[in-house]
Amino acid sequence: MKIGTAYFFDSRNRQMGDLSGLAAKLQEQIATGKRILTPSDDPIISARLARMAGGAADQTQFASNVKLAQSILGQSDTALDSVTNDLQRAQELLVRAGSDTLNDDNRAAMAAELKSIVDNLYSTANTTDVRGTALFGGSSAGPAYSRAADGTISFVGQGEAPPIPVGDGVTVQASDSGPRVFGGIQVGGTTKDVFKIVSDLAKALDVGGSATPADRKQALADASDGLAAALENVNTARASIGARGARLDIQSESLAKAANDYDIERGNLEGVDIQAAVTDLQKTMLTLQATQASFTKLSQLSLFDYIR
Repeated sequence: MKIGTAYFFDSRNRQMGDLSGLAAKLQEQIATGKRILTPSDDPIISARLARMAGGAADQTQFASNVKLAQSILGQSDTALDSVTNDLQRAQELLVRAGSDTLNDDNRAAMAAELKSIVDNLYSTANTTDVRGTALFGGSSAGPAYSRAADGTISFVGQGEAPPIPVGDGVTVQASDSGPRVFGGIQVGGTTKDVFKIVSDLAKALDVGGSATPADRKQALADASDGLAAALENVNTARASIGARGARLDIQSESLAKAANDYDIERGNLEGVDIQAAVTDLQKTMLTLQATQASFTKLSQLSLFDYIR
């Protein structure tokens, strides 16, 4: 009789424990909306979900990189728009400087404005991006350009900036190095950068800058060719920025679609049918209540009750 009573209590305790555990699990599934709460619930699907989560993390990082690249490209375009305005203003001054009606004071005033344009160009060339690195400095951690005591401006960056990964095997060059944008300009058989071109023009117009009117005329002709080539460089760079921006827009849409597809597939794999879960919970709770009531009643019976 002792063995039978112990078995009775143990079996009913296990039954009620199983029912309580099932009810708790169903309640958690309803609360979280997830069918799979632990890997043991479905090892195969859990492993698949883990692989998907790793891929989704990569996609999230790529999406973040796309936004970073878009921001840097936007900064580059804004900077080059400023450069365009400065070079166009230099061209306007150049045209006016060709007039024979100007005197030394007029040309000196133009030279002063051209020197101010050089200052603007130098400041723009040393613009930093959203990461705090030089926008046109390539892979260098420091500034892109430096200025010597005599006013000479030189590139002190290094190479090209590393491309930014925006997808599996997909990268984008978010910025251009200074020499690509501001340098490599052929003027009268000599390679110059925009700083040298504008500075030489300012020097030619300043008091004592040109030995003769013929020298000044040649300096203006060289500056005209140089400024035109510099603007072409900048326009080419801006066109490239636009093309890269369009690529990033396409990549951003692709990543957004992939993220949406992931959410749908994950929901299909681990999602729970709320209505069915609620029904199962109600059934489980009724069974548990009935079992508890039955256990309470039977556990209170005496030996004489069993004999009867």
